[in-house]
Amino acid sequence: MTSPAGTRVAVITGASSGIGEAVARALAGERYGHLVLVARREERLTAVAASLAGRPTSVLALDLTDDDAPARVRDHVLDVGGGRLDLLVNNAGAAWRSTFADGGHANVARTMALNFDAPVRLTEELLPLLRRSAPSSIVNVASTASRVARAGTGAYAASKAALAAWSDALHIEEATARVHVGLVLPGFIRTEGFPADELIARRVTRWLVSTPEKTAAAVLAAGPGGLAERYVPRPYGLAAGLRVVAPRLVRRALGGGLAASFTTRTKADDDAS
Repeated sequence: MTSPAGTRVAVITGASSGIGEAVARALAGERYGHLVLVARREERLTAVAASLAGRPTSVLALDLTDDDAPARVRDHVLDVGGGRLDLLVNNAGAAWRSTFADGGHANVARTMALNFDAPVRLTEELLPLLRRSAPSSIVNVASTASRVARAGTGAYAASKAALAAWSDALHIEEATARVHVGLVLPGFIRTEGFPADELIARRVTRWLVSTPEKTAAAVLAAGPGGLAERYVPRPYGLAAGLRVVAPRLVRRALGGGLAASFTTRTKADDDAS
């Protein structure tokens, strides 16, 4: 069913849980007339859509790494929004923890396929709709790991670093088309895949953990709000800056006792953090 003319349309990937679900709930309180929720788990997507207090919502269950996934999302947007698209949130992603010696290129390739190639392919397919609907926004959810990598997260960090660098260029390229491109870089976010109990239990590391709701607020600030970049929690930006001016110090910290207090999920289901 096509929404009424002039209805603002938003697409959120990885919307079945965590950050994506929180973004959907945040947008439901904004002036968006139709939300398109995309993820692999149809049952979970349907439950999220049903909970959004009557907000016009549709769900699209698919794997974004499939060859036909971008075209399917585009066709769905054409059906429900008549070709209008005001906001694209590229949030879906995953992390498979492994050293390079153990995971090799295969782990890098599957991580890049979902965390980098998938949002690039989807954006390519939807960019004409975003330009036609301008002023519009794209928000890419990367990670603080794109600026500061840790042992065992090389594939994930590389995929998010690629996403961040591409976002920086796209921000400049699309400015004249009035398509704003924002970047959100979460640190540790407490989700179903990453409860962060060990970090929260210790006062010295508790500040490292934030919530999907605060990340959703950052997405709104980096999309319709017009910010180019936002860290969550914000102090993580200091760590990224320290990595530039004192790389040896940061590497020493991440290779010592501080690293032992970090817990990383082995797989994030339909969520990027």
